[in-house]
Amino acid sequence: MRQLLWYLLAGTRGGYNRIKIIEQICERPYNAHQLAENLELDYRTVRHHLDVLTKNNVLVRPEGKSYGSMYFLSGTMEQNMETFDDIKSKVRT
Repeated sequence: MRQLLWYLLAGTRGGYNRIKIIEQICERPYNAHQLAENLELDYRTVRHHLDVLTKNNVLVRPEGKSYGSMYFLSGTMEQNMETFDDIKSKVRT
């Protein structure tokens, strides 16, 4: 998971936005529209990052209806929050 997080957060252009999204979802579940408003990002940009994070098992959402679905941290991500914090501190410097 450490290597994957390094790639997603530090090895790609959108890493900083992904960090902000994960930080928001750590506080409470959000849907894409709420995240776009809170982070002042374009909705399509947020959807792209949510798709990337979901495909890589960082975030999960309930099955079924996708519009308005809330996103949550995956169990794997919850177990690796120390790694996330470590990478985040190094990316922001």
